[in-house]
Amino acid sequence: MSGDSIEVGAVFEACGDQHRRIVLAVLADQQRSITLSELTKMIVKRNHHMPLSEASDEELTQIKSSLYHCHLPKLADANLISFDMNRKLVALHEDTETINQETLFDK
Repeated sequence: MSGDSIEVGAVFEACGDQHRRIVLAVLADQQRSITLSELTKMIVKRNHHMPLSEASDEELTQIKSSLYHCHLPKLADANLISFDMNRKLVALHEDTETINQETLFDK
């Protein structure tokens, strides 16, 4: 039973950050593997509410880096996503049930 509690705690921790909830929402919307670059662009549009053309290279690099080094590994550790670090491909974990955006964001 304690193994289940640790896993549930990891899921709650992973979903505690807005960027990670956005990642899950984007992957649920796409229903396919996407590249780290695609994901970065989708996060700029969704979270930063700006056209991609207005995002600086520095902002894009910072978002991509935080995804690669922090957010995606945490989601992968919680078994919510599959993240191929070599190919830089991200997808919902095959065992993850359909994620409803209403469960990820407060209305």
